[in-house]
Amino acid sequence: MPDQTPNGPAAARRVVLYPDPVLRRKAAPVVRVDAGVRALVADMFATMDAEDGAGLAAPQVGESLRIFVTGTSEREVARRAYVNPVLVDGTGVLEPMEEGCLSLPGIRGSVRRPVTVTIRALDLEGREFEETRGDFAARVWQHELDHLDVILTIDKMSPIDRLRVRRQVKDLMLAAGGED
Repeated sequence: MPDQTPNGPAAARRVVLYPDPVLRRKAAPVVRVDAGVRALVADMFATMDAEDGAGLAAPQVGESLRIFVTGTSEREVARRAYVNPVLVDGTGVLEPMEEGCLSLPGIRGSVRRPVTVTIRALDLEGREFEETRGDFAARVWQHELDHLDVILTIDKMSPIDRLRVRRQVKDLMLAAGGED
């Protein structure tokens, strides 16, 4: 699959950390794939690369839009942008795996997700495409889709893991000036 990083200057942005309200706001659909969307996607790729992530959703850079990007050669996840993504099929066996999140630094826990999923989205030209995967890429897609629907890994972790990371979550809230 070709690299879909747009040409032109891109700037890594600051990753939004929990409990920033944008992470708890349902992302709005993209009305039109235009130069502004492509510039945002370029910045998202630069941010994901700078943070060594496998995926990044627009709310994680402060933009409440239904966009996410993926890409890591280590786990064979294609470098691609997904605009207005929809999970078409994600049924079957749920497999637990430890997940982390750039918006929850240092917090990791077990999350159960379907092994194989099908996703439909628009590319950077506004053309619809559909993909099915049954590997790490499928997990990344689901994680990033969750961001667009105001679901964080801490919401999906096992109860034991939620208890284990409770102090770290509280510390993030306190660092942001929030209360527990």
